Amino acid sequence: MSDAAENSPGDASAMVEPAIQEQEMDASALTRLEHVLEALLLSSDQPLSLDQLHRLLGVDLGVTKKDLRSALDQLGRRIAHGAIELMEVGSGFRIQVKRDYAEWVGRLWQEKPPRYSRALLETLALVCYRQPITRGEIEDIRGVAVSSNILRTLQERGWIRELGVKEVPGRPMLFGTTTQFLDDFNLRSLDELPALPEIKDLDQLDAAMARLEQAAQRVGDAASPDSGAAPGTEAATDTAAGVEPVETATPASGADR
Repeated sequence: MSDAAENSPGDASAMVEPAIQEQEMDASALTRLEHVLEALLLSSDQPLSLDQLHRLLGVDLGVTKKDLRSALDQLGRRIAHGAIELMEVGSGFRIQVKRDYAEWVGRLWQEKPPRYSRALLETLALVCYRQPITRGEIEDIRGVAVSSNILRTLQERGWIRELGVKEVPGRPMLFGTTTQFLDDFNLRSLDELPALPEIKDLDQLDAAMARLEQAAQRVGDAASPDSGAAPGTEAATDTAAGVEPVETATPASGADR
């Protein structure tokens, strides 16, 4: 028997198998999967990644990641005309209230979200656009010392993290953003940050900060409400932590706001 004849059954099998793999779900099965995904995303307090969804459903429902993507797309289109939306962020997918309705939903909570200080937003903008970056490099651009409390606040919020050390004398710590930052700012990756020239001076820093300020104010934190402390009462502590108090006198040169 010739080599071609011997190999023909194997070749036929190799041709059939990809066709089976490419078989798409029928409409009813896809709708069922869409509803299961909707239930999971509504019940989860964190975004769910495609890998997580596949681990939860892949074996029992016999679905592929491609099937999950198709069902997620279908879910996103179905709910897009209401008050909620399907959003893909850094750590996965979630269903959230649309921004247009944030003011109304916010009335469910008595606490106000914190107003972040300019110093904190400038620091965050520099980490976003210049990462990895050291504290000293942040101070060189801002022209003032960076409060340790501001860096601590950004780390406690889960927006920045320590990436390692820079191999220069003193080996200063390098900072960068986190997946939590992407989630809170509705970003899938840092590539979705608005384009900006390299930040080298305060004018460019202002432009970067403007891109983050509006989004930061939308990130509520019921555990850290803006208490609106009266002037002269713990003002220095509040601003150092990055929570904006009522207007006070201009800080002395070299002190962080």
